[in-house]
Amino acid sequence: MLSNMAASLVTHDRIKTTLTKAKALRPFVEKIITKAKNAAAKTDPKDALHLRRLAHADLRDENALTLLFNEKHKEFANRNGGYTRIYKLGPRDSDSSEMAFIELIKADDAGYKKSKGRKPAKAKQAAKPTKAAEAAAEATVAEAAPEADGEAKS
Repeated sequence: MLSNMAASLVTHDRIKTTLTKAKALRPFVEKIITKAKNAAAKTDPKDALHLRRLAHADLRDENALTLLFNEKHKEFANRNGGYTRIYKLGPRDSDSSEMAFIELIKADDAGYKKSKGRKPAKAKQAAKPTKAAEAAAEATVAEAAPEADGEAKS
């Protein structure tokens, strides 16, 4: 099953399947793509042929293998792993299985920008006065109030 799905993914760049199958397919395909990249980098044809035969043991579709080793490996040349991306689609109507797209990512795809965490707390503190500042303001108001009453009585 993984071999057939991998052949479809290499041929079509994107397939729709269940989330469980997509998660199982990801490491399977990424290992084959790494073999194709390493075969292209080898100067000795015997080493490249060996890697191609190792990949053929997993990916048994000759057309998909030829496409991957001759053309598609160039798309991943500047990428160190992470050749696939999984998009969750939600449940299937018939049996409520979680569905997903799995697709090949090009080397020039930057992906998502990572957030740098939470925003600094200083921005929030500037908008709200601190408890100490509120207490100091209340104390000032409390001290001023008796003096004002005393001046009015005299």
